Amino acid sequence: MSKVILVTGAGRGLGTDIAREALAAGHQVVATGRRPEEVEKTLGGPQDNLLVTKLDVTSLEDAEAAAQAAVDRFGRIDVLINNAGNLFTGYFEEISPAQMRQQFETNLFGPMNVTRAVLPILRKQRAGHIITITSTAGLVGMEFTSAYAASKFAEEGWMESLRHDVEPYNIHTTVVEPGYFRTELLVDGSTVWPELSVDDYAPRTAPRIEGMKSMNGRQPGDPARLARALLTIADQDKPLQRFVAGADAIEAARAKAMELLAQAEASRELGGALAYADAHA
Repeated sequence: MSKVILVTGAGRGLGTDIAREALAAGHQVVATGRRPEEVEKTLGGPQDNLLVTKLDVTSLEDAEAAAQAAVDRFGRIDVLINNAGNLFTGYFEEISPAQMRQQFETNLFGPMNVTRAVLPILRKQRAGHIITITSTAGLVGMEFTSAYAASKFAEEGWMESLRHDVEPYNIHTTVVEPGYFRTELLVDGSTVWPELSVDDYAPRTAPRIEGMKSMNGRQPGDPARLARALLTIADQDKPLQRFVAGADAIEAARAKAMELLAQAEASRELGGALAYADAHA
């Protein structure tokens, strides 16, 4: 069945693949980006089933305008795919406070803005699906990614809670945790390097940056296949609430789950006896 799918960050990387695959599958696509003329060119020019509109996710006004444009053109929105994001790298002390805030503005408050604009439409319809792309870094903290992981962990918590808020209105949510996919996340413009320099970290910072740059174009994941998998989930009667995408991501998630269980058990003796004596379990 054809759906109206709104995709953020459709001008490059995974967002472009999602929009292309959705159009090829016969869906009506609202492709958004900060430079709509580039988005339209990337997707092959004007098409009957395509609406390209400007959207900087850090602007609630842009988000509201994009949502209204989608309804004006296609009459509804069935699926929102929160894809737009970027990557601020660096050791915590080398990431400036301004950079940390910028990371959260794009990766957390950005999808919140778009979801806030779209949710009234989905509630009125009593139907819809919100898919938010987070990352394996939303499950597992790693060296040199404290800002990115913090924003993605926050995004995970928001989406996990949002599910309960919107379930009564027949609105589904899916959080997607990709591993390493050959997108454009590691290119300049999507990746931002640390603004500050601390001598203690210097011997580790330069090799880390070079290592990340060398990884670009060598990631194992195929973004077109991921895009098709997301469309499969969007077509499910009971969509997956969490989609761990990629063999590497699945192994990382399993290892994190086992680590959490082990840490919970290790905390039992000390942490399990902290209630008031007259408290009832």
